[in-house]
Amino acid sequence: MARETELKLSLTATDLPRLLAHPLLSGRRPLSRQLSNTYYDTPALDLMRERIALRERRIGRRTWLTVKTAGQSAGGLSQRQEWEAPARAGALDVGRLVTDPTLAARLLAIRPRLVPLFHTDFQRKAWVLTHGQSSIEVALDEGQIRTEGTGHAVPRQLPLLELELELLDGRASDLLDLAHTLSLGQDGQAGVWLHPDDRSKAERGLRLFTGERTTPVPAGPMALDAGLHPREAWRSTTLACLAQLQANAVGLLEQGTDAALPDPEFVHQARVALRRLRTGLRLFAPWLPRRFAAHWAAHWRSLAQQLGEARNWDVLADEHLAEILRQTPRTDADRWAAWVREQREAANRRACQALRDPGHTQSLLAFMHGVWTLPTPRANARARLGDWAPQALAIPHRRLLRQTRHALHAGPDARHELRIAVKRLRYALGFLGDVAPRALVRRGLPRLTRAQDQLGHLNDLDQARQLLQDCPVVDPAPLLEAIDEQTRRGLRSLPRLERQLLRVPAPG
Repeated sequence: MARETELKLSLTATDLPRLLAHPLLSGRRPLSRQLSNTYYDTPALDLMRERIALRERRIGRRTWLTVKTAGQSAGGLSQRQEWEAPARAGALDVGRLVTDPTLAARLLAIRPRLVPLFHTDFQRKAWVLTHGQSSIEVALDEGQIRTEGTGHAVPRQLPLLELELELLDGRASDLLDLAHTLSLGQDGQAGVWLHPDDRSKAERGLRLFTGERTTPVPAGPMALDAGLHPREAWRSTTLACLAQLQANAVGLLEQGTDAALPDPEFVHQARVALRRLRTGLRLFAPWLPRRFAAHWAAHWRSLAQQLGEARNWDVLADEHLAEILRQTPRTDADRWAAWVREQREAANRRACQALRDPGHTQSLLAFMHGVWTLPTPRANARARLGDWAPQALAIPHRRLLRQTRHALHAGPDARHELRIAVKRLRYALGFLGDVAPRALVRRGLPRLTRAQDQLGHLNDLDQARQLLQDCPVVDPAPLLEAIDEQTRRGLRSLPRLERQLLRVPAPG
């Protein structure tokens, strides 16, 4: 058994010539092979549910059998168990291949029910490079994923173009540094878009087989050990945020064509991931290099603002426009709706362009490298997450109380600041999970959640007003009055909201 460490990167066909012209690759002759792979599972997809891949690969006249487990994957960098050996075609002799007794018994039990599900056929160009302190295989795969279409099913296929960096010997961080180096433009040319992607070929093939579409990925629960050093806790939370950001970016780019609007939830969840990233940098700032934290907090804020424009138009169109237009004459309403859709499509295109920019993926890879290479605290370091958590939460808690007392008698800007204070404390509690003080989680988190929803609704109305007031199509006065009426109704809940927030327990 081997433990595979690799980094998967998506790229586009237009970027391929620039990648191949990179000095690290252009001066070396790659090993080129045609690979034909068949993936097996039961008709009930038992292996898929356990994230196990069983593959038969044909290279020339030889056949290889491979089993891969789910392992761990974060930000495109995956580490998992792998067994591979020469085999007889169609035999699927997993009992001899897998050395883990439990897994071997599981595979033998379902072996009679295994059937071929899909195929990946591609040409692989491979280079072995020395980078940093590591030996790395760089594999460029170009071909297709296909299903056969048994019974009444229709054959499907999907183009395949990806770069895989596999660690042969050395440090995982060198994979990220090499990917960043390959993404940089040469001689004044634009860089190469190399986007870290956690999805394996097996996962994409199964999705093609089942016909499932990519769906938005919400934030998952965090489970941190109270005995962790705070810097190690920050690394774990940050990798989870990156995984959420990258998964939703992939979904947004897959759907974000000029012909149709993407699911707005992709934009929303990508922004949630960015907020969580920034919250982590702020919360754990005492344990991070000052320049590192300041630089990346500003960088992720800028990307969040680029996605925020698309989110504002999505919310206006999907949640508020219909009610607003009921107070507008039909002819004006149609013109308003057409103008809003036009602005929404343009904002979503700009959001996709920001994510397709090679500069974005270069920054992403640089940040991931920084996350992995920040020095690990010494084994005898006394700092413990459980001891530090109440102190860390005290700062956002004090800010929440200060903004709460101020927001009731102020305008939209103050409400916006209160909303930020609510989100910061709520995300901080989400990060720390069971490590946070129980009373604050039990009694405070529900209040913060309700407050964020109420303040978010008022903020959406404020944003809608700003978006609509400069529309050149028709007189916006009727629409603005409709928004103002909704805002006045929402403001009636602020006194009760203030009382609830002032009773959020202190972390100490």
